[in-house]
Order: sequence, then C-alpha cells, then structure tokens
Amino acid sequence: MDLVETGERVFRKCQACHKTDGGKAAGPHLDGVFGREIGAVEGFKYSGTMAEMGGVWDAEALQAFLAKPRDYVKGTKMAFAGLRKQEELDAVTEYLKSISQ
Repeated sequence: MDLVETGERVFRKCQACHKTDGGKAAGPHLDGVFGREIGAVEGFKYSGTMAEMGGVWDAEALQAFLAKPRDYVKGTKMAFAGLRKQEELDAVTEYLKSISQ
C-alpha cells in the first residue's frame, strides 16, 4: 500500500467532522487544504485564534496541527486529540496533498 492509500485510511479518523468533496460538516472541508490559507474556508466559523493566525497549510503546518491541535492553535474548536504516530502524520499529509491538486 502506498503512502496516499495509507493516508486515505488514516483520514477515516477525520471523516466524522471533515469532508473532502466540498461538503458541509462539523469542520471545514479539506479538499484543497494543502497550500490553502489557514482559516480560509468561506462560510466556516473558525475560532478567533485560527482565523487570525495567517499562513498557509503546508506539510509542516498540517503535521504540527494534526499532531497536537490544541497546542498548535490555542482555543481551536477541533476536539480531536491528534495523531501520535509519525507514519500516520506522513501518510495523511500525503493524502491531503493528493486531493489538493
């Protein structure tokens, strides 16, 4: 199984709150997230901290956020505790990158 396929499997942990087809859910859609401005999905109400932090979602930012969401963005609404294994972070990052092109 390649990294993107593994990432798609890891992403199942995220599907309760995030869609990858532009659909609405509890969290913002993640199609096109790689390279997108942080806090930029129109119509989604982000926490004040995330809305104001600036920057773009690249591999470094995504991995830092997905490892420890509440440490990376103080006051985030995301309840997910984070991915602990580097292999999962690498895989889900590659998956998100693949659906952002």
